[in-house]
Amino acid sequence: MYYKYFGLRQAPFKITPDPRLFFTGGNRGATLDALIYAITSGEGIVKVLGEVGSGKTMLCRMLEVELPRNVEIVYFANPRLAPEHVLHAIAFELKLPVGSDDDRLKVLQVLQDFLLRKHADNRRVVVFIEEAQSMPVATLEEIRLLTNLETSEDKLLQIVLFGQPELDETLAQHEIRQLRERITYHFYLEPFSEEEIRAYINSRLLASGYRAGELFTPAAVRAIARHSRGLLRRINILADKAMLAAYAENATRIDRKQVLIAARDSEYHVEPSTRWWPWAVAAGLLVVLGAALYGWLTDTPFRFPEPPAMMKNLPGTVPGSLGASQLQDGRSTAGKYLAGSTGATPSAN
Repeated sequence: MYYKYFGLRQAPFKITPDPRLFFTGGNRGATLDALIYAITSGEGIVKVLGEVGSGKTMLCRMLEVELPRNVEIVYFANPRLAPEHVLHAIAFELKLPVGSDDDRLKVLQVLQDFLLRKHADNRRVVVFIEEAQSMPVATLEEIRLLTNLETSEDKLLQIVLFGQPELDETLAQHEIRQLRERITYHFYLEPFSEEEIRAYINSRLLASGYRAGELFTPAAVRAIARHSRGLLRRINILADKAMLAAYAENATRIDRKQVLIAARDSEYHVEPSTRWWPWAVAAGLLVVLGAALYGWLTDTPFRFPEPPAMMKNLPGTVPGSLGASQLQDGRSTAGKYLAGSTGATPSAN
């Protein structure tokens, strides 16, 4: 809708992984190179972790494009596969002559013969397992056993586990320690920093045909960084909706206002950073504790400071204290404030 308005020839921020829009910043390019090296070197099992929307699927697509032609890729699309179905699933993807009723031993023999022929032809087979954090432990153990398929020099089957950080919790279990020990490379996709987000946005716009300088203001980039938490999928969604909002307003640049509209629409709210009262309470406690400690060390009795002059004349008060009525009023006011704070919708500012 807004493409022609901004002089674009394609959608710059679609969330489907398009290898033509791959961004090498944020350590993504270095991770891709390291993955290619690990796979082509026959390094057994490789692990890639990242939060939801951090770009793991894009890395899969880029590997499909960048790996040498002698590497054959098998995708595991169903992470909840039962262990007894793992071999059949791989055989099905490789189009091997096995049936669903064939026992595990037969399927394993057919798979090993196939892999040996590939190895003789100087070809490799790699299995990409996405959402590996959702795999049952028994299934992961079955996959680990596949790494026993090897020659005296090389692994016949490479495995790359793509998952969320919860995968490490699974791998920490005692019964799966053998799989953990066979992982030779560990990669983690960090969230983007504000500067990386700025470079990422400009890179996507440039690849999509934009030629009129920086479209997103620094304030807009800061707002995207805050609401996206550096995750690529959120960055794409916020940038896309912000551009749509700017188009609706006939704006020529995207500013913080349009990003906040996009954040509210996407329900990417963050806690406001202007809540001063917890810090004030903490500072007050530190002052009191410091004074009490000083009195203890110097044998000087600790006294609360004199109240302001305006409080000395309040009925029912004595220096350094509040009357029962004022105390009750203060509690009532604080209760109303806290109730209002708790029930309020977090600000998008």
